[in-house]
Formats: sequence, C-alpha cells, structure tokens
Amino acid sequence: MLEIRDLVAAYGPVTALRGVNVRVPQGTTVTILGANGAGKSTILRAVSGLLKPTHGSIQLDGERIDRKSAASIVRRGISLVPEGRQLFTALTVEQNLRLGAFTRSDRRGVREDLLRVYDYFPRLRERMKQPAGSLSGGEQQMLAIGRALMAHPRLLLLDEPSTGLAPFLVRDIFQIVSTINREQGTTVLLVEQNATLSLSIADYGYVIETGRVVIEAPAHELRENEAVRKAYLGY
Repeated sequence: MLEIRDLVAAYGPVTALRGVNVRVPQGTTVTILGANGAGKSTILRAVSGLLKPTHGSIQLDGERIDRKSAASIVRRGISLVPEGRQLFTALTVEQNLRLGAFTRSDRRGVREDLLRVYDYFPRLRERMKQPAGSLSGGEQQMLAIGRALMAHPRLLLLDEPSTGLAPFLVRDIFQIVSTINREQGTTVLLVEQNATLSLSIADYGYVIETGRVVIEAPAHELRENEAVRKAYLGY
C-alpha cells in the first residue's frame, strides 16, 4: 500500500533521513522504533506532505505522493495523528471531530463515523460539548485519534501516541488502535518509543538510528532480537 524508497530529508542543513526504505502492506500495522532524534517523526511528516524529501520517493498504491500537498494526501486516504495532538483547544470535542471530516461531502458517512468514534471513545461522547483544552492528556489523545478517523483514512499515521500518558491509558489507546485495524481494515503506521506495546500490536517493525534503518523484521522476531531487547525492551 505504502512504499518509501531511498528517502532523504533534511531540516535546512541538517539531514534527518539517509536513504530510508519502508514498506507498509495494506491492512497491516507497521511500527518504526528508535530513540529521540533518530528520524522517526520525520518519516511521518514526509508521508503526510508536511515535509518535502530531497531525494527518493513515497508511493501510495503505486502513485507517487511525495510532491503532493498535505491536503491532497489527506484526500487520498492518509491521516496523521501528530505528536503533541495539536487540537483546536477553544473548540468543543465535537467541533474538533467534525473538522477532521473537512474533505468529505458524504454527510451520512460523516454521521456514521462520528458515532463510531464515540463508540471507540465513550469519554468523548460524555464530553462532546466541552472545549478540547479542558480535557485530560489521555482524553486529548483520544480526540486526536478520533479526529484523524473522521477523515475515514485507509492509512492512519500515529506519531508517539503514548507521550505523556499514564501506562493504563496507553494500554487502552493501543488496544483501540488494534481494534480499528482489525475491525475497519485501516492500515496503521506507528512511530513509538514504547517498543513493548508497539510490537505487541504490530505485524512488522523497523528500527531506525541516525536517519537509517538498521534492523527490520516481523514484530515477533524483533521481540526476540537481542539487540532490540537490550536497547528498547529493557531485558
């Protein structure tokens, strides 16, 4: 579904990605692991159109998207849940969710997806009229994921969804992401430092260091890889 080939990307004079190759088959969950500053989030920014690569290509279903606008990429079925959530804090929960569907004209489908998001995240239903800025950190993360789902994506990009959350909330959110993948067939590309949880729901994983992929394998093999265990799993 998604194929990243020889991707090079930079922030000014600083090269963040150095020839990255990543494949995400349709219907799977793929995770990218690595330390802070390794280049994980840069991959998602490039895929979503927020950062233009300097070399290489990004293809969705065989079509190059690396030079297309972020809005055009959303319309092709890719939604990003950014690190830090980036909600419209003065707007209500429901207004934030409806803004996630701004590219859609199928009103019935939007209503159905809104109800589905509330089913996934009952706390959002309880707080639908509250300003997003009044929510707890966990509730804001739920809202950020729900807003991305309102675009009815085929590919969901998640950037560090566990950041700043209590462990029990992180487990809840990962379980919901797994349910979304299983029930809706939504393909997931997950960037995450919590390797234990991300590998528990992923089909395949990549480990990135200083802008390069250094290990890739099915998730169950990465869980048994000695280097990955010592560096990311803590045992």
